[in-house]
Amino acid sequence: MDDFEHGLAWSLEEERLPRTSHAVVTDSRVWLIDVVDGDGLDERISALGEPAAVIQLLDRHNRDCATVAERLGVPLLFVPFDAHDDEPFLPLRIVRWRFWREVAAWFPEQQTLVFADALGSLGYFKASGEPFGVHPALRLFPPREALASLEPQHILFGHGHGYHGADAPGALREALATARRRLPRALLPG
Repeated sequence: MDDFEHGLAWSLEEERLPRTSHAVVTDSRVWLIDVVDGDGLDERISALGEPAAVIQLLDRHNRDCATVAERLGVPLLFVPFDAHDDEPFLPLRIVRWRFWREVAAWFPEQQTLVFADALGSLGYFKASGEPFGVHPALRLFPPREALASLEPQHILFGHGHGYHGADAPGALREALATARRRLPRALLPG
């Protein structure tokens, strides 16, 4: 679905709200994020490098994370809130509510930011004209603070195609800054 210089993404498009999974490569190690299993997955991953771990960014994104982690013999990192020195990513606290716990994964060396549900590029997330947008439930209070200093070149979403390029940091800042103002447009169909 979405190959880029530091990994790939794949999605089950036939679903009502397609779920997108990611593989981010750092030093020939592959970090699998919010994984949906599928035919040929192990081969695609081994072509990228050695599997390092499966990361589940959202408490309710169980998907196939545990199954794939067990099959590959790697740890499952469940909504990790604390960074470890041996991990090439920083978990950024996005939402910590009773029924919604989510972190984003920031891979600074790869300039790659991965979201579960807080932002997305499917129509459900976007107001007209937006390449991606903030989840409708977060538009009144978007996660600006956690993301303010980042300069991602690759923004990956748990739902939809990623956003890549030099204009990605500006697009992220705009999505966060206009989330509240564009809420009425985001709720309109089409």
